[in-house]
Order: sequence, then C-alpha cells, then structure tokens
Amino acid sequence: MTFAPDLSGTSFGPKGGGGGGQKKPMTQEMAAVREYCMGADGRNKAESTVLLHVSHSNLKETFFQEIRLDMHMTVERVKHKLEFHVGTSAVSNQLYLLDENKQVLAEMEDSQMLGYYSPYDGCTLHIVDLDPHSMSAGGWLEDTSLVTKYEISEEAYAKRENTYRNFKAKKLAEDPSWTYQKDLAERAAKNPEAAARAGMQPMGMAKPKVEDDGYMEEEASKVKVGERCEVAGGRRGAVMWVGQAAELPKGWWVGVRYDEPVGKNDGSIKGARYFECEENYGGFLRPDLVTVGDFPEDDPFADLGEENEI
Repeated sequence: MTFAPDLSGTSFGPKGGGGGGQKKPMTQEMAAVREYCMGADGRNKAESTVLLHVSHSNLKETFFQEIRLDMHMTVERVKHKLEFHVGTSAVSNQLYLLDENKQVLAEMEDSQMLGYYSPYDGCTLHIVDLDPHSMSAGGWLEDTSLVTKYEISEEAYAKRENTYRNFKAKKLAEDPSWTYQKDLAERAAKNPEAAARAGMQPMGMAKPKVEDDGYMEEEASKVKVGERCEVAGGRRGAVMWVGQAAELPKGWWVGVRYDEPVGKNDGSIKGARYFECEENYGGFLRPDLVTVGDFPEDDPFADLGEENEI
C-alpha cells in the first residue's frame, strides 16, 4: 500500500561541550589535516556522504538539520538510526525523500540503498509514522499542555507558612514601596562579587550606554570572518560578519550563523542585511562574547556506534 505524506503543519526548518580549558596549539601537519577534513565552513565530506534534513509527520516543532548519511546505507539502516531520535520504530516508519521545495521525490523501500534515490545536499527525509499508538502521536513528545500539572487549592496554599505570598506581605508591611526587583538590587549592592557571578546588577550601577564608536575594536580585531566559534551558552557556529552597524548600538559587533536555530534573526537587523542565513540561525554579539577556535559542528549521530545498530 502506498501512503502520501501529509505535510500540513509540519516544521521544515525553522551543544556541545565548550573548549573549557586552554588547548595546545596545533602543529602545522595537524592544521593541514583539519583544513582538509573540515574545509572553510566545517562541511567537508566524503563523496559518498550526503547532508539531509529530517522531518516527522507527528512532530511539528522538531527538525534535524543536515544529518550526515552514507549513500551506501540501506534505507532500513537509516530508519534504525532515526529511531533513536524521533521514537518511531523502523517497522512503522514510511520514509519519503523530498526536494528543497518539500515536493515528494520518492517513496523509499527498505531494501534499497540510500544512493539509489540520488539524494543531494538539502533534501529532506520525511518520516510518516504509521503506528497509531506511537509515542510521538498526539503531540505527547512536544506539547507540554497535555501533561497534567500539579495544582493546589486556595485553602491548602493559605495554610502554608513559607510561601511567597506571606513573604511579600511581610515585606510590604515593613516597606510599602518594596518590590522584588528592589530587594534583589539591594542584595547585589551588599555583595557585588556574588551578584556579578549570578548576573545581578547592583542598585545604582546600571550598565552605562556605549558612546565610543571604537568600543571593543581590539577584541573584534581578533575575530575573522569564516572562523568557527562558540558563544555564550555553548552555542556554536561560524563568524559571518565583523564590524559596526547603524542599526546596533555604537561599537563593534560580530555576526554569527549558528549551527542550530538558536539565534534571533536571519542575518539582518531592522531591514539591513549583513549576512545570509535562515531565520533564527543568525545573531549579533559583542566580540568579548565570541570565542573562535576549534569548535566543529556537532554530529547528532556521533553517539550511535555500531553496537547501537541492528
């Protein structure tokens, strides 16, 4: 029986550990090997390797970008790999190959090699889950509103002593102008070092507005377009732009194209474009928040050794 995939409502596009300590500088030979293997943007690959996206009929928010797969793998083996990531068993997985416009190119058969369907970089493997009892059905893997939340009655809450409501009432009785933000600021002023570690701003010490056009110019000079990087929070990507922008506060900025959709834009700010990337894959940061170095793109299947394959 042939099934036509229902693509309505499906998402199609829209961390790795950081380099904690100082790394030893690479030798010239190692640098040459790395350049050969990674290429300028970290996407070098073998001739038999293809970069494919993965979408799912039940998962509206989950979308895997550029999964590396070998053309010599059977479709059945591909399904077993995908099972670890989407929860759909190989026997219930009807796989379709879509082009970059999300048009169906082929319904894939288990016995065929992946290369039989001539996929190319940018195509999508779309999973249609045929199991009505699948763990991914009904939104249970994504929709938190389906999870029963803990609730407490008003009477039971009122009987408790150590609650925020009682804490707030006590503080307002002592100082009618009390606010939680004011309380945090006062604590930060008493212990600036601890506040700085926690990201708290002491009262009366608001971050000054940058007025110097050359702000962080020295830090920016150490960042080059095309370098791999890691930014605050362990997000990885590639440096796409370094400079100043009229649409941003004064000083120097770095434009980053993230490996995953963890950014805030598509490489443009207020209509002015500074580099190209997909929506939510771009970001602009101060140079001191960007660390350049050996930060390769994480492979979602890197943890799947042969012992995990059937």
